[in-house]
Amino acid sequence: MNKFDDKYMQMASVWATNSYCKRRQVGALIVKDRMIISDGYNGTPSGFENICEDENGVTKPYVLHAEANAISKVAKSGNSAEGSTLYVTASPCMECAKLIIQSGIRRVVYRDEYRLTDGIDLLRRAGVEVEKID
Repeated sequence: MNKFDDKYMQMASVWATNSYCKRRQVGALIVKDRMIISDGYNGTPSGFENICEDENGVTKPYVLHAEANAISKVAKSGNSAEGSTLYVTASPCMECAKLIIQSGIRRVVYRDEYRLTDGIDLLRRAGVEVEKID
């Protein structure tokens, strides 16, 4: 853990409050050379209504996770996430883990454990440094 991890995680937590999702609000920051190069929170794709759950409280299948939003945003900007650190308020799922690996992110710092650990397991298998902080 480095001295900035807590601060970046606090910032990711604040960013999560931008989410319109009711079940869970998740925030993510991508940091490279101590500079935030991207951010994201869970929500619907651009141009869609800002409603994440259906009438039964189930998350809509097209809702993007915070990590996917941050990775998409950095790709759109023309920047590279190669060698960066991802700070995310909830541990990544399998789908986000694949995006993290492919984007070149080398380290993932997360706060809340998700019930499934397959995403974290995949990241470790790929050699991505993974760290849980409180």
